[in-house]
Amino acid sequence: MTMTSMQRTLTALGHGEPDRVPLFLLLTEHGARELGLSIEAYFSCAEYVIEGQLRLHRKYRTDCLYAFYYASIEVEAWGGSTLFIEDGPPLCAGPIIRSPAQIDSLQAPAITEAAGLGRVLDTIRGLKARVGDTVPIIGVAISPFSLPVMQMGFDHYLDLIHEQPARFEHLMAANIEFTVEWANAQLDAGATVICYFDPVSSTTSIPRELYLTTGMDVARRVLPRIKGPTATHMASGRVMPILGDIADTGTAIVGVSALEDLAELKAVAHGRVTLLGNLNGIEMRRWTPAQAQFAVKQAIAKAGRGGGFLLGENHGEVPYLVPDEVLLAISAAAERWGRYPLDWVEAWQK
Repeated sequence: MTMTSMQRTLTALGHGEPDRVPLFLLLTEHGARELGLSIEAYFSCAEYVIEGQLRLHRKYRTDCLYAFYYASIEVEAWGGSTLFIEDGPPLCAGPIIRSPAQIDSLQAPAITEAAGLGRVLDTIRGLKARVGDTVPIIGVAISPFSLPVMQMGFDHYLDLIHEQPARFEHLMAANIEFTVEWANAQLDAGATVICYFDPVSSTTSIPRELYLTTGMDVARRVLPRIKGPTATHMASGRVMPILGDIADTGTAIVGVSALEDLAELKAVAHGRVTLLGNLNGIEMRRWTPAQAQFAVKQAIAKAGRGGGFLLGENHGEVPYLVPDEVLLAISAAAERWGRYPLDWVEAWQK
């Protein structure tokens, strides 16, 4: 039986085996290319992004729609600005917190007053009107613990964590209120799940001991207040040392890194959380179609059996410069090798 994308995904999330492994290629700027627009023009109008996402969904036969624009759109809500480039993701133009003393009077901005966030909500509503409950729609909220990298810069933020605990807590309190309101606004608009981006919590960024008292503590204060399922994503950062801890926060999905072994991750995650990953988006730019097929087969062989696996790229956003032929090869390989039951796996692994 052929399932809808929603049925396929829900079966995998329930640690069952659907008709095939769900394909979650998280595509963003590629929509601009489909419409023949610059990236800046594309993200200026919700209708463009709606149409772009629908075209990408059909073209690559993905199992999700991605309402994410770019990370700094959240900083725009706090008074920041965005730098657009021709062939990559928009960048945060500069910090909004230039002195730790500014944190003392910092308050979360109103979601309704942020034009960029309004476009994202319009995009979600438009996608929901087009697909109903047949395709998962992914909203995105940057973790309150990771947002300060854009608010004040990584080096100053690390200093704050270690040297000014009271101001760190004030910043977390303001960010938590913003993140909860923003996540729930997306769910109210029709998002199926919220991707909770939290790369600073990765053990690539900080040791587990610090995560337990900072990023994990923040997640435990945020995720129960989000009125829908969440997927925690470390944006290609390592998760193995804290995978069990992340599962304890109540999240349903964990985005995992190409730097770690999927089979080992699956052994820890099985029955607790679903894995999303772990195709290498940086290497993907240089893959041949044959290399793309091999990477897909390898990922499915390591993590596909028993459900609990969504095939995707490991960073949470497929780079703009990944060519169409590679994305089409990934899609074709997922269709060919992701069909359950995965009877070919045992012989292939030998």
